[in-house]
Amino acid sequence: MATRRHILAGLVASALPRLGWADAGSPAFLAAARMPSGDFALHGLTEAGAMIFAIPLPARGHAAAAHPTRAEAVAFARRPGTYALVIGCASGTLRARLTPPDGRQFNGHGAYSADGSLLYTSEVVAETSEGVVGIWDTAGWHRVDEFPSGGIGPHELRRLPGSDNLVVANGGIRTDPQDRSKLNVETMRPNLSYLSPEGALLEQAELPEELRQNSIRHLALAEDGTVAFAMQWEGDPAEPVPLLGLHRRGEALRLCPPREEDLFAMRGYAGSIARSEGMIALTSPRGGVVQLHAEDGAPLATLARPDACGVAPLPGGFLVTDGGGAITRLTPEGFRPLERTASAWDNHLVRI
Repeated sequence: MATRRHILAGLVASALPRLGWADAGSPAFLAAARMPSGDFALHGLTEAGAMIFAIPLPARGHAAAAHPTRAEAVAFARRPGTYALVIGCASGTLRARLTPPDGRQFNGHGAYSADGSLLYTSEVVAETSEGVVGIWDTAGWHRVDEFPSGGIGPHELRRLPGSDNLVVANGGIRTDPQDRSKLNVETMRPNLSYLSPEGALLEQAELPEELRQNSIRHLALAEDGTVAFAMQWEGDPAEPVPLLGLHRRGEALRLCPPREEDLFAMRGYAGSIARSEGMIALTSPRGGVVQLHAEDGAPLATLARPDACGVAPLPGGFLVTDGGGAITRLTPEGFRPLERTASAWDNHLVRI
């Protein structure tokens, strides 16, 4: 419930000038990285990979959520984390620091509502890894509500196109709150959960029994609501499994294996995922490759890129960042270097 202090804070915040993304240099992407000094920062990048700004973070970041209209981003700690920083990207100033309730941890991702008035955060109960979606008012930056995520260990959550309904990647893994060791690999059950803005479970899709050790991690959405999801295999590493899945509400879940000769190329680990103009890209820093699929999941190519991590859509292809500091453009024909930086890019790249 909003208190008088929260209401006053919201009124003050709403009276402040709201700068748009053009005021921040019109970045196309947000990405977290480790600087040469060893410090961490949130970067704004152009479509050509040029760096517009670098705003310090207190520790390693993972993903960021970009406000739909104003030059504001929420940077999330690498999971499990206890900070989420609200940053004014035009000024480089810290507007708020969000802290989860006692006994909770942020899990690396968040998403704004369509009008930007609310932020939804992926969280876990630290001792059990039970999933929670936190809801924050973005005027005064106070917590207004929460509801179950629909599973264990939620990671990325996204707002479905044209609505405020959410889809949550519940990874299914219970982890130790201190050292991130995995506690339930033999019994894990990942799922995709579709939730209303009020938390009602609208639909849930589970993997078949033989693939229940395939943790669902990251998401890429099409305008028609089809969800492409990237997975990380926790089972026998000698057993090749698909790491890409597709799902649309009301339809059967589809799994999309690569070509037979590429079954082990990603070493059971998809780090990030993006869609662009009829293509889906999966990165694997562990395998040192990026796999391209058609929008129906058919495999197109597997391309070598050491420590490839972040990926986001560009016209005709993708922008890819890697842990070695390179920023490249990817098309079905291959990679074209754009920038070489001294920053070690983390494994998530957000299109604004």
